[in-house]
Amino acid sequence: MGNVMGIIRLDGANSMLKELCEHRPVAALPIAGRYRILDFAMSSLVNSGIDHVGVLVSKKARPVFDHLRSGKDWDLARHRDGLAYLPNDGENGNTTALAGLYQNIDFVMRSSAEYVFLAQADTVYNIDFRHVLLFHQNTGADITMVYCKAREDLPGEAASMQIAENGKVTDIAKRMTSTKGSNDFMGIYLMRKDTLVKLATSTFERGGNSMLVDGIIRHMDNFSIYGYEHKGFTARINSTMAYFNANKAILNPDIWNELFMSEHPIHTKTKDAAPVQYKNTAKVTNSLIGNGCEIYGEVEDSILFRGVKVAEGVKIKDCIIMEQCKIEPYAMLRDVICDKNVVVSEDQWLKGAENYPLIIAKSTVI
Repeated sequence: MGNVMGIIRLDGANSMLKELCEHRPVAALPIAGRYRILDFAMSSLVNSGIDHVGVLVSKKARPVFDHLRSGKDWDLARHRDGLAYLPNDGENGNTTALAGLYQNIDFVMRSSAEYVFLAQADTVYNIDFRHVLLFHQNTGADITMVYCKAREDLPGEAASMQIAENGKVTDIAKRMTSTKGSNDFMGIYLMRKDTLVKLATSTFERGGNSMLVDGIIRHMDNFSIYGYEHKGFTARINSTMAYFNANKAILNPDIWNELFMSEHPIHTKTKDAAPVQYKNTAKVTNSLIGNGCEIYGEVEDSILFRGVKVAEGVKIKDCIIMEQCKIEPYAMLRDVICDKNVVVSEDQWLKGAENYPLIIAKSTVI
């Protein structure tokens, strides 16, 4: 799709992710043992043949730079087009994605692309955007918004769409809870380049802060807007529980295969590490274990990222343990999320609630 460019927004909903997003945007949050949430939007664009991608840089962006680097792991390290970082200097204190897009509107205008995908990097999915483009062209839409059917009730900001039988969007409402069966907007727009330039410019210059609320919802009569339903697995990471549930869902082999084993796999930053070492006392059931881990204890229904050390006598169940954590002998963890470099000392017992996991902040020693 040489006539299409992509722009990725990093402004996910951080407020309900507490300690997990204290030092990083939602887009940089680790998931599924070795990936970042940003990988899903980036890989879907690249796998669809889009080789010109801009990333609207937000505050706390250092983990994003460290992860993406030149874009070579997504084949975007190119002399022409490829990956570009689009900074927002926060002039007048405005750090919204709309302000960032406005400040970098020349990047869009200079592109030779005819269409632009604008995607928010806070959602887990694997989409072939070529189907979205074909839908957009066949309907003659000014704007196409990608949505999915919510699988369950979850707290967290959501935009629910009313869709007519012909696919036209008739209403959009912002809510603080996602309701099972609702048509939830996935933060993905497709429109012509000139439409995006006009929309972003007019919305920002009239005091708007949100593309969705100030640019689209308040001016729906000015556009022909259609909704494209993504029927594959989707998980928007807008709360701690949504993050926890998404990781647990990825333990399902069908969902894992859909996301990571299709002809369009999800790409991520490459790291060389030794294979997992399962010692004689190890017992691992229905879990994802990253490279470089050493397992002496028991791990069940959990995800362990690279370099985690699990000592003898340890029991871990329904947990997410991020990189370089150390779980010392006879500790017990259940319904716990450990951020990077956490040390759980010998004989410590940690337990969260089934519907709200206990979060251990980065580099904490317990």
